[in-house]
Amino acid sequence: MEASSSLWSGLNSGIVLSLLAVVWTMLWQALQGLQLHHFFGRHSRRLTRRLASILDPDLTVTVAEYDGGRMRRSDAYKEAKAYLERATREARGSGGVRHLRAEPDKDPDRVLLSMDDDEEITDEFRGAVVTWRACTAPQREDTGLAYYWRGGAPRERRSYKLFFAERHRDLVLGEYLTHVRRQGRAVMVQNRQRKLFTNISGDGSWDSDGLWSDSVWSHVVFEHPKTFATLAMDPAKKKEVMDDLDAFRNGKDYYARVGKAWKRGYLLYGPPGTGKSTMIAAMANHLDYDVYDIELTSVRTNTDLRKLFIETTSKSIIVIEDIDCSLDLTGKRKKKKKKEKEEADKKDGKEEDKEKEDDKAGGSKVTLSGVLNFIDGLWSACGGERIIVFTTNHVEKLDPALIRRGRMDKHIEMSYCCVESFKFLAKVYLDVDDHPLFGAVAALLREVEMTPADVAENMTPKGPGEDADSCLAALVEALEKAKEEALMAKKKKAEGREEEEAGAADEVDGDEEEEE
Repeated sequence: MEASSSLWSGLNSGIVLSLLAVVWTMLWQALQGLQLHHFFGRHSRRLTRRLASILDPDLTVTVAEYDGGRMRRSDAYKEAKAYLERATREARGSGGVRHLRAEPDKDPDRVLLSMDDDEEITDEFRGAVVTWRACTAPQREDTGLAYYWRGGAPRERRSYKLFFAERHRDLVLGEYLTHVRRQGRAVMVQNRQRKLFTNISGDGSWDSDGLWSDSVWSHVVFEHPKTFATLAMDPAKKKEVMDDLDAFRNGKDYYARVGKAWKRGYLLYGPPGTGKSTMIAAMANHLDYDVYDIELTSVRTNTDLRKLFIETTSKSIIVIEDIDCSLDLTGKRKKKKKKEKEEADKKDGKEEDKEKEDDKAGGSKVTLSGVLNFIDGLWSACGGERIIVFTTNHVEKLDPALIRRGRMDKHIEMSYCCVESFKFLAKVYLDVDDHPLFGAVAALLREVEMTPADVAENMTPKGPGEDADSCLAALVEALEKAKEEALMAKKKKAEGREEEEAGAADEVDGDEEEEE
């Protein structure tokens, strides 16, 4: 009996030991999966650095996100962020950073990873070990007013803090920071994704973190396919524009030598449908620049317009389309005396006061002077390598001061479709270099004004059975119809002029009879 009892207890002990061994094996594998040695190593390095700083105090360099009173994002911060993104990616395998922030990459299947708040990463440069920490400054005491005034909590102020030993002061301040900025710029160029910006109405907007952003721009990825290779335009004029753009892009030293801000203005004018917007897309793709599309009616004051310009980056095209329709900037000074006379003749002052109150309540107060300072004032020299583009359908309506040389340096007329542009479109849309109907189309284009957009639409196959013959025949028909309509309009205009002249003659005869 005692023997069986001892045997049973031995079996129980063996089972317990076996279970403990299995549990320990599973637990050990789990602990290895957690990479505790990385966890303890990271915290031990942080503790060691803090203890060492007691004997050899650390120096600190803060790279703030914004400079100039939060008027624009710091270039140094963006470059440090790009540098640390690469360092974070390289340190990820060794468990250096455990909390990461993901942002979109130019490759839609990938993301860019950077340090989250309060995370640290160690870097080494020529024997000097430095530490970077991502920091978020606490909100200021006056943010309550901003919360109620703007409708949301303000964005927290971010920065990077660099810690290093005092004995490495000269190396870090003299060479390492320069190295960080150069490498950061290289990473930014490598990861750059061109964007199309539009201005936000008001003081800011909500960002993806649910915080209030002071930025006055929102953006999407710029994916317009138009290039100069597919732009219907006179070949000689197209080459002239491309050469001018290349000279501007490579003209940094020239602009510095002559003492001018590194910017250039382009005025694109012509009837609707002549390709002004597609020209802007071709320019952006040729230069590899971002595009900032300003909606002037959403800009409240000249100060807001100035802030928009300051927050644009270099290598960008700033666009104001249909500037003759955006605001009343069409020859204001010529109308000033006439307007003053009309106001003096008004009998009812209450109506005038009401209009002024409505203007104060809302709407844009951007003036011609504000736009002139925007494109050619002191603030326009903040930054470089910017192109400013105005488009208009009626260039004659614009104030001469707005489009003079020095502001709009190059005037480009986007005209109706010519024979060379038609042949180019035929090659692009129909893949034909010659056709029996080319002569008829060329003859009609010399007599009829038709935009490249209309020509391209008529040459676009609408169904599976349409080919070059049917499309060119449709174009000839459309041109003949446009020719008839133009002749009818000309005839009616002539008849109307004759009637006006006859009426004026009758009035003269009537006046003479009355005098007699």
